[in-house]
Amino acid sequence: MGTTVDAILFEAGEPLAFEKGWRAQKQLQQRLLLDPDGPDAVLLLEHQACYTLGRGADPNFLLFDPAHPPLPLHRIDRGGEVTHHLPGQLVLYPVFNLLRHGADLHAYLRGLEQVVIELLAELDLRGERLEGLTGVWLGGKKVAAIGVGAKRWVSQHGLALNVSCALEGFAQVVPCGIADRPVGRLVDWRPELSTGALRPLLLAALARQFGLSLRPPRPQEALDGW
Repeated sequence: MGTTVDAILFEAGEPLAFEKGWRAQKQLQQRLLLDPDGPDAVLLLEHQACYTLGRGADPNFLLFDPAHPPLPLHRIDRGGEVTHHLPGQLVLYPVFNLLRHGADLHAYLRGLEQVVIELLAELDLRGERLEGLTGVWLGGKKVAAIGVGAKRWVSQHGLALNVSCALEGFAQVVPCGIADRPVGRLVDWRPELSTGALRPLLLAALARQFGLSLRPPRPQEALDGW
């Protein structure tokens, strides 16, 4: 057994406005930039309904007027195209010092995909990668979107896993810029699943993949406004 990486787990019980989760990530990223030997952190939550655009995202993938979006619209500092967040979708934001995890962004993306693939395997579902694309597919439908950013090897953003969310809002965009592959959700294969039931399984898969020892925050590690 190798040594594990100390990681603080922050969980939100109610769907968060996107700005609140983003602010928490930036606060945690700044902590690690100032103290690279400090603990990693993981945010696990669901978002209130919104759309986000990666830093180089093409606005043509929005099928509405961005000046008058149907839901809050945010351009943020991750890779990738447009993503839809909403309740019923589990969002995992690892804030890692990637120098402890191989210092390879490509490998980090594949590691996040593997977290989802292993979670699905525990549910007797076969998640797949598609060559040249980022994310995880199930039965030809994309169930997990992945997009990350990093500053001096400290990561933010992460993965979004569709569990029981409504799918209608995805029709307002070209999700991840992929027009010819539909979006899916896990309850279409396993109707009994819920985000609450999958939270511990997702965290366990993340901890195994990245060698984490997850723990609650200590009082001095609390987040502003969390």
